[in-house]
Parts: sequence; structure tokens; C-alpha cells
Amino acid sequence: MLTTIGEDIQAVFAGDPAARTVWEVVFCYPGLHAIWLHRLAHRLWRWRLFFLGRLVSHISRMVTGIEVHPGARIGRRLFIDHGAGVVIGETCEIGDDVIIYQGVVLGGTTHEKRKRHPTIGDRVVIGAHSILLGPITVGDGARIGAHSVVIRSVPPRTTMVGVVATPVREDGEEAPSLEHARLPDPVGEALKRVMDEIGDLKKRLEAVEKDREQ
Repeated sequence: MLTTIGEDIQAVFAGDPAARTVWEVVFCYPGLHAIWLHRLAHRLWRWRLFFLGRLVSHISRMVTGIEVHPGARIGRRLFIDHGAGVVIGETCEIGDDVIIYQGVVLGGTTHEKRKRHPTIGDRVVIGAHSILLGPITVGDGARIGAHSVVIRSVPPRTTMVGVVATPVREDGEEAPSLEHARLPDPVGEALKRVMDEIGDLKKRLEAVEKDREQ
């Protein structure tokens, strides 16, 4: 238990350069509080004390603004940064050394009582306000750009961006964070190609009209 608590605290220092002291981390990081309360709620859930598990989870949500279902399975050294609005569903499975930013939703796509939420591998980074839906798998070392919507499984070490998310970098080097300004923008690039083609068509049309006038 003490080893796990220590690892959780160190994960905050590793993920947030603004963290200064252990006391600050312990008392001022709601993402850390949500993880600790979830560990209690999950243990109650495994003991089939479902109401108590949900109650602890509900209290955690009121205190931290982070909603983690007590049935979700969370690995070691998860770091939830600025966690307001994070939602983690009942059948989610999250690996080790994962970073989740604010507003992320790991949601389900069916009302059937079966595996219906994402499985997240080790060392995955999920950018702010991303939405991952269904029983998909996100491979080890993958990165999800901010505001992406992911509805299909993601191979390991792949960077996904967009709505619906598409791969922009495959089998890349693993990194602990996302430099969003350096990520490709497939939608913007597609629009630029369309605008370039429209400009080319305008020039050709103007040339045709000039030939007719002559």
C-alpha cells in the first residue's frame, strides 16, 4: 500500500513540472485524490459491496470533479492532470504509467452488460477533452491528441488526432507528453488541398473566359 501511494505521488512529479513539494501534491491534486478514492471504491466493488463502492465513487466525484466507476481497473502510476470532467466507465482497463488530461471520456457504446469501454495500454497519453468510445484497445505508447474522437482500436506507438481520429504518426517514439503544436492537422491539410484546387480551377476558368472574349 505505501509503495503504491509513493508511486502515485512520484507520477505527479514526473507528469507535472509545476509540482513542488510532497505536501502540495498530497493536498492539492484532485487527480491524485480521485485515484486514491477509486482504489478504495474498487476494493469494495470486488468485495461485492456495490452500494458502498458506488457511494465512495460518488463522493469522489463531488470532491474532485472526476468520475471513475468503481468497477474500472486502473494500473500503477496513473496521472490525471487538471482532472475536471474526466469520466472513466465501468469496464475500462487502464495500464501502467498512463497520463490523462482534463475532460477525457472513456465511454461505452451499448447498454448490454458486457465489456463496453476502452482498454488502455501502458505509457499511453490521452490529450484534453478526447473521447474514446466502445470496447476498443489503445496500444502501448500510443498518444491521442486533444479533442480527438477515437472509435477504433489504436496500434501501439501510434499518434491519433481528429474527429473521427486518424493516425498521423505510426510506430513513433514513445513520449511522456503531447506537444500539440507539433502534431499534424489532417483536417486542416485536407482543407488546404481543397482550397488550392479551387484556386487552380478559378485561374483556369479565368483563362478560358479570356480566350472566349478574344
